[in-house]
Amino acid sequence: MKEALAEPTVRVGGGWTAAVVLANVGVFAAWLGPIQVLLAKQSEAVAPGNKEFVFGLVTGVGAAVSVVANPAFGAISDRTASRFGRRVPWVIAGAVGGAVGLGILSGARVIALMLVGWCLMQLFGNALLAAATAVIPDRVPVTQRGVVGGWVAISQVLGALVGTALAASFDNYTLGYVACAGFLLLSVVPYLLRSHDQPLTERPAFVLPDFLKSFWISPRRYPDFGWAWLTRFLFNVGNALGTLYLFYYLQDEVGVADPDTGVLILTAIYSVCVLTTAISFGRWSDRSARRKVFVTASGWVMAVAGVILAGWPTWPGAITGAIVLGAGFGVYLSVDFALLTQVLPNARDRAKDLGVINIANSLPQVLAPVIAAPIVKHLGGYPVLYLLAAAVTVLAGVLVTRVRSVA
Repeated sequence: MKEALAEPTVRVGGGWTAAVVLANVGVFAAWLGPIQVLLAKQSEAVAPGNKEFVFGLVTGVGAAVSVVANPAFGAISDRTASRFGRRVPWVIAGAVGGAVGLGILSGARVIALMLVGWCLMQLFGNALLAAATAVIPDRVPVTQRGVVGGWVAISQVLGALVGTALAASFDNYTLGYVACAGFLLLSVVPYLLRSHDQPLTERPAFVLPDFLKSFWISPRRYPDFGWAWLTRFLFNVGNALGTLYLFYYLQDEVGVADPDTGVLILTAIYSVCVLTTAISFGRWSDRSARRKVFVTASGWVMAVAGVILAGWPTWPGAITGAIVLGAGFGVYLSVDFALLTQVLPNARDRAKDLGVINIANSLPQVLAPVIAAPIVKHLGGYPVLYLLAAAVTVLAGVLVTRVRSVA
């Protein structure tokens, strides 16, 4: 028990880090390939006159499932006393269940089946993500978390690139879903072979009222956790507002003839910029032992990208916006994750607490369609949407300074 819950001191190797990154790439590819391309194309095929509503409905309901699933599976993972460890069983279950959800989506021709398939993908994908995220504070020392966090952070971007590439490789969205499912299953194999997941020697007592009560983390008792949560929530609101309708932005506002390829090109450019800044600034953050200044700066850089996309709705403008957004988001992803791991309330509930943090990732996906759809349709269109996204990221960068226990 003590070994599994102890604060790690031994540095992890490159092979272990690569395996964790690949598992994260797999789940994000299975999410972002559909969000960036497949669900948009499928919504247009199922309801051509009301594609924005259907797309927003499916992604919003799926995100609502994610809000509950991530902390719930995190808490269950914390209490799993398998001989394979706390995290491995849920990595396996998440990959298999997510692949089933994508399989249902591949054959869905009505909205109801789209909802079933996407909700299953969100449910099991979050089981996988909750476990794969918790292995960082489980295994990685604080002095290495900026670098490792940078690599893990870019998995979201690499997942978007891989998922978008898989989705754009097929004219038929059915095959795109199958390709994403296959990649998801293969991506977890290296981690399963070298996880070194420490098992609990005894199963923690399960008392339902205490279990449910544990999901509330008092901001009065843990104020730094509360400010870190709010900061991540606002960053993700801004990011969701800016990226949710990228396919339709290129198609309807910029006038790109082939939005599938356009999304792929922008995602590739964005990914290179995230990769460059996430690793370099994560290492810089470790060496300087400072986190907040980097997060604040990233909010301002991301806001500049929003202004560019709002005021320059052309293909060169979209490319420039992708470069600036990628540079800012790379810094944010790596450094903010390291900051979050330093304000977790206790070692026993790492996965659950990170699951509560991940609500700040998921809840914006519920809110973004509600906010974005009326703006795009009736309240000023894409310029207003991207300016709002810029304002939210600036606010997030300012509020991170309220975290006191981290430099």
